[in-house]
Order: sequence, then structure tokens, then C-alpha cells
Amino acid sequence: MNAPDPAKIKPTASEVARVFREGCQAGELRLQQCASCDLYQFYPRIICSHCNAHELHWKAVSGRGKIASYTVVRRGISPAYPAPYVVALIDLEEGPRMMSNVVECDPEQVRVGHPVQATFEPWGAEHVLPVFTLVQ
Repeated sequence: MNAPDPAKIKPTASEVARVFREGCQAGELRLQQCASCDLYQFYPRIICSHCNAHELHWKAVSGRGKIASYTVVRRGISPAYPAPYVVALIDLEEGPRMMSNVVECDPEQVRVGHPVQATFEPWGAEHVLPVFTLVQ
């Protein structure tokens, strides 16, 4: 008898983040941009984190950024997270900082300041999330 696939922790499905999730499903990184100050923000919220305005619009963004900080996890928290893997803070070109994984690379190649590009991976059966690859 085969053991069931281990389950990953599921992201919270809030209505505020619905457009973000739909973008991920479509292979597009979408961020909120404030109509008042023009700045982008991540994570999704109902008001601007910069000026407190309420007029936020969703925009598809480049998905380009640089690694601000990272760690190599050498012992996964469960069988759903095979190690080693890289967890990084990514400074997006548009301004916000996002936590994600850096994938498809030797973890020893990852460096602060290295340019990265967003791509998307399934996260369990129902979700798709942004991850990043190193730009050579």
C-alpha cells in the first residue's frame, strides 16, 4: 500500500488576494499599485501601505528582482518539503519585497544581489505560487 503524498501548508485564500492568485494561475505576477502615490505593495491589502489611500489597482509586473537575503534549508520541516531548498527575500524591480523560493539551481550558487526572475509552480492540487530562478 502506498503512503499518501505529504501535504504542503496551504496559503490563506482571502478575497483581497484573489487577483494575485488568479495571476499566478495564469503565469503572471500581479501586484497592487496605489492610484494616489503610484507605489506598489506586496502582500495584498485593502489600503496602501505607503500613504493609506484606498484606491488600489492590480498591475502585471515584470517578475524581475534581486536577492536581498536568503537561507538554505538543509533539513525540511516534513516530507512535503524535501531539502535542500532556498528561501529568499526578493526585492522586486517595482519596489516590494517578497519571500519565496529560489528553484532550479544548486543552493550553493545563490548569492545576495543575484538577479532573479519569477516563474510559477504548483503548490499542492489547488494552488500555484511564484518562485524565482537565477538569471545568468
